[in-house]
Amino acid sequence: MTSSPTWPTPAPPSTPGAPTGDLIACAAHHGEEIGALTAAPIRAFLALADLSPASRKRKRAAVASFAKWAVRHDLLAANPMDRIDTVKVPKSLPRPAVAADVAKVLAVICSRRPRKDLPLDRLRDRVLFETAYVCGARASEVCGLYVEDLDLRLDDEHVRIHGKGGSVRTVLLDDRGYVTLLKLYLTRAGYTAGPLFRASINGGGGPLSYDAAHHRWQTYCAAAGVEIDIHQLRHAHATELINAGVSIEAVRRRLGHASTETTQLYALLADEIGDAEIRAARRRRDRR
Repeated sequence: MTSSPTWPTPAPPSTPGAPTGDLIACAAHHGEEIGALTAAPIRAFLALADLSPASRKRKRAAVASFAKWAVRHDLLAANPMDRIDTVKVPKSLPRPAVAADVAKVLAVICSRRPRKDLPLDRLRDRVLFETAYVCGARASEVCGLYVEDLDLRLDDEHVRIHGKGGSVRTVLLDDRGYVTLLKLYLTRAGYTAGPLFRASINGGGGPLSYDAAHHRWQTYCAAAGVEIDIHQLRHAHATELINAGVSIEAVRRRLGHASTETTQLYALLADEIGDAEIRAARRRRDRR
């Protein structure tokens, strides 16, 4: 921050949630020392025309974290964020992947009855992405799974998933074909403890990173001629459950949502899917 040496670069350790880039932008826009920071320049900074609601919310959070730190260290007499309204981001409906398209991508990786000479990394990828799909888990959560998180007692298989904010949820593994493939993978890999999906082909590395998993998923999608974001696997699972009549609360617990408000979006989405089917049926009728 060249405008004032009192603006910290990077963000102070006590404000780890404040993105440094947002603070740099705020400091450049403010152009004054910290002690002169008031609500007016912050409002002007957050009102920049090219900011999306999501970006504005993130920048507000960064400045709020910094301002709280500055007050605590007597660099600000009062917290100007007390006079700044919160930023609401419009909720958008999630975009689930079509089940047939997901099946195409998984088939490109390998079948559920893979050849004995199939490379271990291909089998690993099939199990990894199918885990995200059949459990409705985030890709990052799946990458962080350990063998110890599995409970594979016959006809009562479960996995313990570590979610956001240190939360832990237990998810039933009710797809027999998937469970068979998972057990085959464990046997082939020889894993009895440690990361379930490992970075190196020989299984000696640490957990496969999210970035690596995302890249591999995109490669498989391209080979299948399908465009599916990796997070759409989770959306697809949730929507399939809602369409099958599973309660909102049961889906909420399975996905690890903090409240039913988020899960309710999938019910709205299910209505949209139903409306699309009705419109398609009407168009077919009108063409007769």
